[in-house]
Amino acid sequence: MTIEELKNTDVTKTVDTRGTACPGPLLEAKKAIGTINSGDTMEVLSADEGARVDIPKWCSKQDHEYLST
Repeated sequence: MTIEELKNTDVTKTVDTRGTACPGPLLEAKKAIGTINSGDTMEVLSADEGARVDIPKWCSKQDHEYLST
């Protein structure tokens, strides 16, 4: 997915985990995913470097589509 496509994506839910350390971003994403519908888009904001690895892996395991970092 290109940057332009990401900019034009409708985000249903934004989860702001900036300021939390691992495993905070992943735990917040897991909690929030239950509040949106299939086909919706969730954005996770994080400054934790571990989230760059953890969240895509979790998406893959749960069969969620991960769009980009």
